[in-house]
Amino acid sequence: MVNKNSRIVIALGGNALQADPKDTTAKAQIQTAKDTAKPIVDLIQDGHEVIIAHGNGPQVGQIVATYETATAANKDLPIMPFPECGAMSQGYIGYHLQQAIREEMVQRELKKEVGTVVTQVVVDEKDPGFQNPTKPVGSFFNEEEAKNLEKEMGFVMKEDSGRGYRRVVASPEPVDVVEAPMVRTLVDNGHVVITVGGGGVPVLDRGNGVLEGVPAVIDKDFASEKVAEILDADMLIILTAVEKVAINFGTPEEKELSEITIGEAKKYMEEGHFAPGSMLPKVKAALKFVESKPGRKTLITSLEKAKDAIEGKTGTTIVN
Repeated sequence: MVNKNSRIVIALGGNALQADPKDTTAKAQIQTAKDTAKPIVDLIQDGHEVIIAHGNGPQVGQIVATYETATAANKDLPIMPFPECGAMSQGYIGYHLQQAIREEMVQRELKKEVGTVVTQVVVDEKDPGFQNPTKPVGSFFNEEEAKNLEKEMGFVMKEDSGRGYRRVVASPEPVDVVEAPMVRTLVDNGHVVITVGGGGVPVLDRGNGVLEGVPAVIDKDFASEKVAEILDADMLIILTAVEKVAINFGTPEEKELSEITIGEAKKYMEEGHFAPGSMLPKVKAALKFVESKPGRKTLITSLEKAKDAIEGKTGTTIVN
């Protein structure tokens, strides 16, 4: 359970933006955003300061694929750089979320404003992720097309499960959040802020105020943890598709976890209980936040159970 008037960073999972993975229309997303807004505004109504982060995997993939298709049809049309695609996705996802949250707050007569900060996140060009890009983005291509893209565009292309070749980019860890002071000012003045969307636009700090966008994807859970640290949040809430974290998941020995310590979480990770592509980064981010300062907690639960979980009724809490 968290104290009243706490500062909370909420990391929204993909299901909070697209309820039906097959329906990727803007109309479907805005409706899902309206459903997502309700449990978020519950926390705002309870007096908490709320900062919202979110993923952007399907959305940025759509944007990249759209430009790739257009360029394939018209060779004179340049492919949009990946950092710009990430910024576009932050803008339109933020637009949907802030519309939905504002509407819900107005209906409850909460006099607050909500806005999106298109956020840049500093990464280290020596990060091991740049040496071995693994994050697939955009369209599928045949082998000949993939070789041409590698030669002409400098892309790294890899075969994807027998479905063709896709571009892959690095997934470095966040070092700093450029717009964090602005986000802090907004939160300190009572506003609801959407930030580090999709993990933020990855940038390299070239010095003298020069930031250079790089084609990469920052895990949104790690970016959420970083902004929670910087803003001195009391709690990080990672919302996903399940109500509780479990060990031996999907087996007859499956066991849901209500509260675990840092030591227990590390033991479960070493034993391989958490899948690398789903729960593992969430648990890693949770641990990093809890270890960053005494008294901090991370809660992992589903969107629907967020209010109950914050009241200590469900969810998985990781404590120091």
